[in-house]
Amino acid sequence: YFRERGIRDDMIERFQLGYAPENRHAFTDTALKGGYKSEFLVKTGLTIERDGQLFDRFAGRVMFPIHSLSGQIIAFGGRTLSSDKSVAKYINSPESEIYHKSKTLYGIFQARKAIMQHDKCYLVEGYLDVISMHQAGIENVVASSGTSLTNDQIRLIKRFTNNITIVYDGDPAGIKAALRGIDMVLEEGLNVRIVLLPEGDDPDSFCRAHHPSEVIDFFSKNETDFVLFKARLLLNEAQNDPIKKATLISDIVQSIAVIPDPIVRSVYVKECAVLLQT
Repeated sequence: YFRERGIRDDMIERFQLGYAPENRHAFTDTALKGGYKSEFLVKTGLTIERDGQLFDRFAGRVMFPIHSLSGQIIAFGGRTLSSDKSVAKYINSPESEIYHKSKTLYGIFQARKAIMQHDKCYLVEGYLDVISMHQAGIENVVASSGTSLTNDQIRLIKRFTNNITIVYDGDPAGIKAALRGIDMVLEEGLNVRIVLLPEGDDPDSFCRAHHPSEVIDFFSKNETDFVLFKARLLLNEAQNDPIKKATLISDIVQSIAVIPDPIVRSVYVKECAVLLQT
């Protein structure tokens, strides 16, 4: 599976990727023999207890360990290799005493030095997006792992930089997702930029289809300031309809209003006034 996705050995090692055997007892039996207590295996969601029997949660799946900020493995994501549509494509560790999904970002341990070095963090959606971008030489990247962005995740990024660039698929769903997360990031006082990929691409497929230098070049040339991105997008929707334009102005004003810094707010108001000719 990793070979098919073009993932190199050094990335497999860096992210400690692996595989859980198909035998539903292989992991649990090995862990118990190694001295691990069944109650902890169940509490962390690695093992499922049903009718007095213990089963492996991730049997037959490619494994993506989720690391804490200090590099300890606190949870897992597992992707099925089965083509059976009734089998969930991804399953994740449940919440536990050591793992809180809303407070965790995939790849933060591997990215933190690069985030500080570049004073910027790229935000993507999935595990493979992070790994493919690392492989393309962009290491200051983390993923929200399929969950909607939370305040705790934004604050985690803010510990390392005030600059965040959100990378989204260029389809309508990706654009709507970009707009949803923006106001929360602004409210925390971060500077937000957007990169929209060509329609049909996600960061993983885009990185695999292009040379690393092309990826870096595309990102630097296509980063857009969030207000201009939102204004142009909504302006395009509104066309010459005055009611839609009024709604659009209200929408953008609401985004600007959450920015805590009054100077930054006033700059955005002026920029939007010019853009919207108000």
